[in-house]
Amino acid sequence: MLQDRFATVLVQAQAGDPAAFAMLWRDGQPMLLRYLAVTAPGQAEDIASQTWLRVIERLDGFRGDEPAFRRWLVTIARNLHIDHVRRAARRPEHLVPDHLPQDIPLAAAAPDAADLALTGLSTAAALRLIASLPPEQAELVALRVVVGLDVADVARVTGRTSGAVRVAVHRGLRRLRDTLTADVAVTAQVVPSSPA
Repeated sequence: MLQDRFATVLVQAQAGDPAAFAMLWRDGQPMLLRYLAVTAPGQAEDIASQTWLRVIERLDGFRGDEPAFRRWLVTIARNLHIDHVRRAARRPEHLVPDHLPQDIPLAAAAPDAADLALTGLSTAAALRLIASLPPEQAELVALRVVVGLDVADVARVTGRTSGAVRVAVHRGLRRLRDTLTADVAVTAQVVPSSPA
């Protein structure tokens, strides 16, 4: 998080400074991708890109601190995802995979911090585990734990009461704990060896 530097970076980005906007992007993109990996798997990068385009269009009108910016960012992403789901229900699309020759490098740039974080085994496993929850509960846990929004902000983003958010997140975390405990118990069981 940018913390004390956020207000200065925001003003510079609103004035059109590309380096300041890049700082906002580097700070927010990993968090946004983790949230979308839970709520919109398979579309996370597309929705994140569209989210940043909306941020560019509307950045001049944003007022608030860093937590408000993060809340604004995930609200835009959430609304875009809802729009995608509605559009897909009206007009289903069937995507075909890109077939690129293996000898063409996709990017010569250094790997993105978000890509490195998402490729980490423990992060990917945790996101998959959260995504295994019912969709609404997974979103609330992702907003609260992965994105780091407080209960009141999660309630504002999702249109729920703070109490409903607290209860759903508590139940979701308890369900995750039970799943992990059950997995550990299964793994710890000794498999009897078969006679040779």
